[in-house]
Amino acid sequence: MHIDEIDIRRLSGTDLDAVLDDVARLRSTVFRDWPYLYDGSTVYEREYLAIYRDTPGALLVGAFHRGSLIGASTSTPMEEHAPDFASALKTLGIAPEKILYGAESVLLQPYRGIGLGHRFIDFREAHARALGRTHVAFCSVLRGLDHPARPANARTNDAFWRGRGYAPVPGVLAHFSWKDLGAAAETEKPLQFWMRSL
Repeated sequence: MHIDEIDIRRLSGTDLDAVLDDVARLRSTVFRDWPYLYDGSTVYEREYLAIYRDTPGALLVGAFHRGSLIGASTSTPMEEHAPDFASALKTLGIAPEKILYGAESVLLQPYRGIGLGHRFIDFREAHARALGRTHVAFCSVLRGLDHPARPANARTNDAFWRGRGYAPVPGVLAHFSWKDLGAAAETEKPLQFWMRSL
């Protein structure tokens, strides 16, 4: 597989509407894996993804192979995302209106490692600059090294993110709840903020 075989583009209007259910399925598939272990619902996914259709300044980038969605990247103005996420950053003295929040980048396994992650970040950072943002931030879920579902070959994206100029923001965490696979109810998870200035 080569990146030149993939069609990567920003989606808006009817193109975005047409692909929202595909993005929902993609998110549910990718986030079932470590470290998310997400047991999602179609109803929640549709409600969540509506923000990328309805919010000025939101960004949804799709990656397609032979017409099928195989990856997606989403971003929103920080002030439009979950309020507790923005409040976690208050100690930094950077106004939420100066930050673009990178909500997620998801790729099916066969398409990883060919450069699509870089392309997603390129789209995200260009969008942030176009909105007059000075920073881009995102979160990564924190799971214990002794978590029973942790695969023996588990690896993080830390080296990739650092290579793109991002770094964890010490002591700045957000918290978000979802239902883990096999769990009876939602539980709150800590999320580490990463950020870079543009």
